[in-house]
Amino acid sequence: QVHLLESGGGLAQPGGSLRLTCIASGSIVGIPAMGWYRQAPGKQREMVALFTSLGITNYADSVKGRFTISRVNGTTVTLQMNSLKSVDTAVYFCTAAARTALGWNDYWGQGIQVTVSS
Repeated sequence: QVHLLESGGGLAQPGGSLRLTCIASGSIVGIPAMGWYRQAPGKQREMVALFTSLGITNYADSVKGRFTISRVNGTTVTLQMNSLKSVDTAVYFCTAAARTALGWNDYWGQGIQVTVSS
């Protein structure tokens, strides 16, 4: 089984910054495509940023120019969040498409809280 561990969340002031990190572990055969989603209270989960296996990045319109997704290595992805706004408050989930001996599947982290408030 593949496990995703998120870290780096917490409280930030409006206009401040946070960096989220996700590390994949387990019996991984392939190199996973990784990304970040978020879910605010009362809202649907939405894509924030994706880093594909081809090195192509994709961002939600609401975070373009403020957030940057980076692939540190084959199992680690980060999300640098700058110029944070109160509307960025949500639980952020790391996701990965990974191959194991059993085949390909999508995996999700437990989620980490990000709160932007003055």
